[in-house]
Amino acid sequence: MKRMTVALAVGALVLGGAATASATPAASKVPDAIKVPAGNRALASYPAEGVQIYGCTNGAWALIQPAAVLSRHGKPVALHSKGPVWTSIVDGSTVGAAAAANAPREGAIPELLLKANLNTGDGVFSKVTYIQRLNTRGGVAPAGTCTDGAQTAVRYSADYAFWVAG
Repeated sequence: MKRMTVALAVGALVLGGAATASATPAASKVPDAIKVPAGNRALASYPAEGVQIYGCTNGAWALIQPAAVLSRHGKPVALHSKGPVWTSIVDGSTVGAAAAANAPREGAIPELLLKANLNTGDGVFSKVTYIQRLNTRGGVAPAGTCTDGAQTAVRYSADYAFWVAG
């Protein structure tokens, strides 16, 4: 059932709007807490549209996983899912990462700095060292209590910047 929820969420995004996103993220000041360390250079930045999937446990909402589509010039180029991981739908390369720092945003999920801990394949994500989640909008867990076992998907958007050593 949970895999069906993710598949439906991603499919709806591909068909219903993620493919219309711009390839250039909105300019914003990156908080010091989530700046990429010196010795890395920007590789690519992609806007993403997706959902944060929450499940109810003991009457409280908890994040299960993200499901998002990253695009370039209006065409899907990567999928973002539980791990977190990003997988190129162009070349099959994958990067996994763990949160290293965050910066809160009013009314939205926090901006993040993530450090890569898994790289596979020989493509765009094969040498990524850091990822930033920037310009977040939406995605916050519902307020209040919930019924155990319930799930909900909350729409969000963000810009993901990928960095490599150099």
